[in-house]
Amino acid sequence: MKVLVVGANGQIGQKLVELLRDSEKHEVRAMVRNEEQANALKEKGIEAVIANLEGSVDELTDAAQGCDAIVFTAGSGGHTGPDKTLLIDLDGAAKTVEAAEKVGVKRFVIVSALQANNRQNWNKEMLPYYAAKHHADRAVEQSSLTYTIIRPGGLLNEPGTGKVEAGEQLKRGLIPREDVAAVIFHTLDAAHTFNRAFDLVSGEKSISSALKNI
Repeated sequence: MKVLVVGANGQIGQKLVELLRDSEKHEVRAMVRNEEQANALKEKGIEAVIANLEGSVDELTDAAQGCDAIVFTAGSGGHTGPDKTLLIDLDGAAKTVEAAEKVGVKRFVIVSALQANNRQNWNKEMLPYYAAKHHADRAVEQSSLTYTIIRPGGLLNEPGTGKVEAGEQLKRGLIPREDVAAVIFHTLDAAHTFNRAFDLVSGEKSISSALKNI
Protein backbone atom coordinates (compact mmCIF):
# COMPACT_ATOMS: atom_id res chain seq x y z
CA MET A 1 0.00 0.00 0.00
CA LYS A 2 1.02 3.61 -0.50
CA VAL A 3 1.38 5.39 2.84
CA LEU A 4 1.30 9.13 3.49
CA VAL A 5 3.40 9.94 6.55
CA VAL A 6 2.19 13.17 8.17
CA GLY A 7 4.98 14.63 10.27
CA ALA A 8 7.66 12.94 8.18
CA ASN A 9 10.34 15.34 9.40
CA GLY A 10 9.72 14.42 13.04
CA GLN A 11 11.85 11.88 14.82
CA ILE A 12 9.37 9.00 14.62
CA GLY A 13 8.28 10.08 11.15
CA GLN A 14 11.82 9.97 9.80
CA LYS A 15 12.36 6.45 11.07
CA LEU A 16 9.02 5.28 9.66
CA VAL A 17 9.75 6.83 6.26
CA GLU A 18 13.01 4.88 6.11
CA LEU A 19 11.24 1.62 6.98
CA LEU A 20 8.62 2.21 4.29
CA ARG A 21 11.21 3.25 1.72
CA ASP A 22 13.13 0.01 2.27
CA SER A 23 9.99 -2.13 2.28
CA GLU A 24 9.04 -4.45 -0.56
CA LYS A 25 5.31 -4.29 0.20
CA HIS A 26 4.72 -0.57 0.82
CA GLU A 27 5.45 2.75 -0.84
CA VAL A 28 5.86 6.04 1.01
CA ARG A 29 4.96 9.67 0.46
CA ALA A 30 6.42 12.01 3.06
CA MET A 31 4.45 15.12 4.02
CA VAL A 32 6.60 18.00 5.22
CA ARG A 33 6.19 21.74 5.81
CA ASN A 34 8.68 23.34 3.45
CA GLU A 35 10.67 22.98 0.27
CA GLU A 36 14.00 22.49 2.01
CA GLN A 37 12.68 19.43 3.86
CA ALA A 38 11.05 18.12 0.68
CA ASN A 39 14.25 18.48 -1.35
CA ALA A 40 16.28 16.67 1.30
CA LEU A 41 13.89 13.72 1.07
CA LYS A 42 13.83 13.73 -2.72
CA GLU A 43 17.63 13.53 -2.74
CA LYS A 44 17.23 10.23 -0.88
CA GLY A 45 14.78 8.96 -3.51
CA ILE A 46 11.73 9.55 -1.30
CA GLU A 47 8.54 11.07 -2.69
CA ALA A 48 7.67 14.21 -0.75
CA VAL A 49 4.74 16.61 -0.68
CA ILE A 50 4.51 20.02 1.00
CA ALA A 51 1.44 20.73 3.12
CA ASN A 52 0.70 22.56 6.36
CA LEU A 53 -1.41 21.15 9.18
CA GLU A 54 -2.48 24.69 9.97
CA GLY A 55 -3.73 25.06 6.40
CA SER A 56 -6.98 23.89 4.86
CA VAL A 57 -8.49 20.42 4.70
CA ASP A 58 -8.29 20.70 0.90
CA GLU A 59 -4.52 21.15 1.15
CA LEU A 60 -4.28 17.91 3.12
CA THR A 61 -6.68 16.20 0.72
CA ASP A 62 -4.38 17.08 -2.17
CA ALA A 63 -1.42 15.66 -0.26
CA ALA A 64 -3.24 12.35 0.30
CA GLN A 65 -4.43 11.81 -3.27
CA GLY A 66 -3.51 8.33 -4.50
CA CYS A 67 -2.58 6.98 -1.07
CA ASP A 68 -4.04 3.91 0.62
CA ALA A 69 -3.13 4.79 4.21
CA ILE A 70 -2.19 7.76 6.37
CA VAL A 71 0.03 7.71 9.42
CA PHE A 72 -0.21 10.79 11.65
CA THR A 73 3.04 11.17 13.59
CA ALA A 74 3.04 14.97 13.72
CA GLY A 75 3.35 16.98 16.91
CA SER A 76 3.94 20.57 17.88
CA GLY A 77 7.03 19.64 19.90
CA GLY A 78 8.03 20.30 23.47
CA HIS A 79 9.18 23.87 22.92
CA THR A 80 5.87 25.33 21.79
CA GLY A 81 2.93 26.58 23.82
CA PRO A 82 -0.61 25.24 24.23
CA ASP A 83 -1.72 27.23 21.18
CA LYS A 84 0.43 25.18 18.80
CA THR A 85 -0.49 21.98 20.63
CA LEU A 86 -4.13 22.78 19.94
CA LEU A 87 -3.53 23.66 16.29
CA ILE A 88 -1.21 20.75 15.40
CA ASP A 89 -1.84 17.83 17.76
CA LEU A 90 -5.62 18.30 17.89
CA ASP A 91 -6.95 20.33 14.96
CA GLY A 92 -4.22 19.13 12.61
CA ALA A 93 -5.13 15.53 13.39
CA ALA A 94 -8.86 16.22 13.03
CA LYS A 95 -8.32 17.91 9.67
CA THR A 96 -6.21 14.96 8.50
CA VAL A 97 -9.09 12.64 9.42
CA GLU A 98 -11.46 14.83 7.39
CA ALA A 99 -9.05 14.80 4.46
CA ALA A 100 -8.74 11.00 4.60
CA GLU A 101 -12.51 10.58 4.49
CA LYS A 102 -12.83 13.15 1.73
CA VAL A 103 -10.25 11.51 -0.53
CA GLY A 104 -11.30 7.94 0.26
CA VAL A 105 -8.26 6.79 2.26
CA LYS A 106 -9.52 4.13 4.67
CA ARG A 107 -6.48 3.06 6.73
CA PHE A 108 -5.38 5.52 9.41
CA VAL A 109 -2.75 5.13 12.14
CA ILE A 110 -2.16 7.86 14.73
CA VAL A 111 0.52 8.24 17.39
CA SER A 112 -1.01 9.41 20.67
CA ALA A 113 0.33 9.32 24.25
CA LEU A 114 0.28 6.74 27.03
CA GLN A 115 -3.09 6.72 28.82
CA ALA A 116 -4.40 9.68 26.81
CA ASN A 117 -7.75 7.89 26.94
CA ASN A 118 -7.90 8.08 30.76
CA ARG A 119 -8.08 11.62 32.10
CA GLN A 120 -7.30 10.54 35.67
CA ASN A 121 -3.90 9.27 34.49
CA TRP A 122 -2.77 12.37 32.60
CA ASN A 123 0.56 13.95 33.45
CA LYS A 124 -0.48 17.12 35.29
CA GLU A 125 2.51 19.02 33.90
CA MET A 126 1.33 18.35 30.32
CA LEU A 127 -2.45 18.73 30.52
CA PRO A 128 -2.92 20.70 27.25
CA TYR A 129 -0.89 18.06 25.40
CA TYR A 130 -2.90 15.18 26.84
CA ALA A 131 -6.20 16.95 26.19
CA ALA A 132 -5.19 17.48 22.56
CA LYS A 133 -4.22 13.82 22.14
CA HIS A 134 -7.41 12.65 23.88
CA HIS A 135 -9.72 14.58 21.59
CA ALA A 136 -7.70 13.83 18.46
CA ASP A 137 -8.07 10.13 19.26
CA ARG A 138 -11.81 10.60 19.75
CA ALA A 139 -12.06 12.19 16.31
CA VAL A 140 -10.31 9.16 14.85
CA GLU A 141 -12.54 6.70 16.72
CA GLN A 142 -15.71 8.49 15.65
CA SER A 143 -14.68 8.58 11.98
CA SER A 144 -15.44 6.07 9.25
CA LEU A 145 -11.76 5.11 9.02
CA THR A 146 -10.13 1.77 9.76
CA TYR A 147 -7.90 3.10 12.51
CA THR A 148 -5.17 2.11 14.92
CA ILE A 149 -4.29 4.39 17.83
CA ILE A 150 -0.85 3.83 19.34
CA ARG A 151 -0.21 5.42 22.74
CA PRO A 152 3.54 5.23 23.48
CA GLY A 153 5.17 6.05 26.77
CA GLY A 154 8.12 8.40 27.20
CA LEU A 155 10.09 8.58 23.97
CA LEU A 156 13.80 7.82 23.79
CA ASN A 157 16.40 8.38 21.09
CA GLU A 158 18.17 5.14 21.93
CA PRO A 159 18.41 2.31 19.37
CA GLY A 160 15.31 0.13 19.25
CA THR A 161 15.32 -3.26 20.91
CA GLY A 162 12.40 -4.80 19.00
CA LYS A 163 10.93 -5.81 22.36
CA VAL A 164 7.72 -4.13 23.54
CA GLU A 165 4.66 -4.40 25.74
CA ALA A 166 1.28 -3.40 24.31
CA GLY A 167 -2.12 -3.29 25.95
CA GLU A 168 -4.56 -1.34 28.10
CA GLN A 169 -3.78 0.35 31.41
CA LEU A 170 -0.01 -0.04 31.15
CA LYS A 171 2.16 1.53 33.81
CA ARG A 172 4.24 4.51 32.82
CA GLY A 173 7.32 3.47 30.90
CA LEU A 174 9.73 4.43 28.16
CA ILE A 175 10.25 3.29 24.59
CA PRO A 176 12.73 4.15 21.81
CA ARG A 177 11.24 6.09 18.91
CA GLU A 178 12.74 3.46 16.61
CA ASP A 179 10.52 0.81 18.20
CA VAL A 180 7.43 3.03 17.89
CA ALA A 181 8.15 3.39 14.16
CA ALA A 182 8.53 -0.38 13.86
CA VAL A 183 5.19 -0.94 15.61
CA ILE A 184 3.48 1.52 13.25
CA PHE A 185 4.98 -0.31 10.29
CA HIS A 186 3.76 -3.65 11.65
CA THR A 187 0.20 -2.45 12.26
CA LEU A 188 -0.39 -1.09 8.76
CA ASP A 189 -1.67 -4.37 7.37
CA ALA A 190 -2.17 -6.33 10.61
CA ALA A 191 -5.95 -6.86 10.71
CA HIS A 192 -5.99 -7.68 14.43
CA THR A 193 -4.90 -4.09 15.13
CA PHE A 194 -7.71 -2.57 13.07
CA ASN A 195 -10.07 -0.34 15.06
CA ARG A 196 -7.97 -0.83 18.17
CA ALA A 197 -6.17 1.52 20.56
CA PHE A 198 -3.38 0.49 22.91
CA ASP A 199 -0.60 1.73 25.19
CA LEU A 200 2.97 0.91 24.19
CA VAL A 201 6.20 0.72 26.21
CA SER A 202 9.40 -1.30 26.08
CA GLY A 203 8.94 -4.90 27.18
CA GLU A 204 10.07 -8.47 26.74
CA LYS A 205 8.04 -9.63 23.71
CA SER A 206 8.70 -9.26 20.02
CA ILE A 207 6.49 -6.71 18.28
CA SER A 208 4.44 -9.36 16.48
CA SER A 209 3.90 -11.33 19.70
CA ALA A 210 3.04 -8.26 21.77
CA LEU A 211 0.40 -7.15 19.29
CA LYS A 212 -1.32 -10.51 18.87
CA ASN A 213 -3.72 -9.94 21.77
CA ILE A 214 -4.60 -6.34 20.96
